[in-house]
Amino acid sequence: DLTGMKVVLDCANGAGYKVGPEVFFELGAEVVTIGTEPNGMNINYECGAMFPIQMAEKTKLQLADLGIALDGDADRVVFSDEEGQIIHGDHIIAVLAKEMKLSKQLLQNQVIGTTMSNLGLEIFLDSININLHRTNIGDRYILDEMIKSKTNLGGEPSGHILLTDYAKTGDGLLTAIKIISLLKKSGLKASQYLRPFKLVPQSLKNIRNIDKNILQNNVVKQMILNEERRLGVNGRVLVRASGTEDLIRIMVESKNQKQVKEIIENIASTIVEQNNFEKNK
Repeated sequence: DLTGMKVVLDCANGAGYKVGPEVFFELGAEVVTIGTEPNGMNINYECGAMFPIQMAEKTKLQLADLGIALDGDADRVVFSDEEGQIIHGDHIIAVLAKEMKLSKQLLQNQVIGTTMSNLGLEIFLDSININLHRTNIGDRYILDEMIKSKTNLGGEPSGHILLTDYAKTGDGLLTAIKIISLLKKSGLKASQYLRPFKLVPQSLKNIRNIDKNILQNNVVKQMILNEERRLGVNGRVLVRASGTEDLIRIMVESKNQKQVKEIIENIASTIVEQNNFEKNK
């Protein structure tokens, strides 16, 4: 029963445009809607989970308890707190994991994330004796691992959350109902309840127009290994080739921002130097 709760719901002019508002209305919530007028052309257009700022601003303006933005096919969801601040997807996974563990619903004491899951999530889950297992990026990889390991919670920072007790695909509306139910039960504001840990700062750099095979270069591999050892348990390095573009992505996480910048630049410059060297051989 969501009586007394007020939500801003952005349906991205997509699959959730009709059922989304109806579900929250039937559960007793007051609903302010965005993106519920699809015309065949405006799906995801400056609205929904891909553009959640409008939802976040309206949540604050309307004095709502929670903002919810679905994407066009409604398998992804992004939230805003009552202050109009976007909530990181890993925070949502943490809230669900903690509650499922407390209610003895979390199978194998494990959550499936990806290589992009924030280090802060891993630290938080470890503190409550839950293991985070990382897969490649993409909900298909998450689901595959969930089936193999017989676990029932997985997700990505982008808002793809899989609750396989209910469905074998992401369902943004289902996730939203679970989260707002827990929020009401907590008696806290979204800004207090839905950020159970502090994110570890993360920096990204893309190197374009480069041979992705350079990641097999021994000098590059050794540089990455050295920087990983330098960070130790206090940070994380991820270097990967894009699956869709001619670029290499470098991600570094650490509380030490100066160190993050140095490591990214060291790895990037080594990749570029070795790429040029290989081309000129």
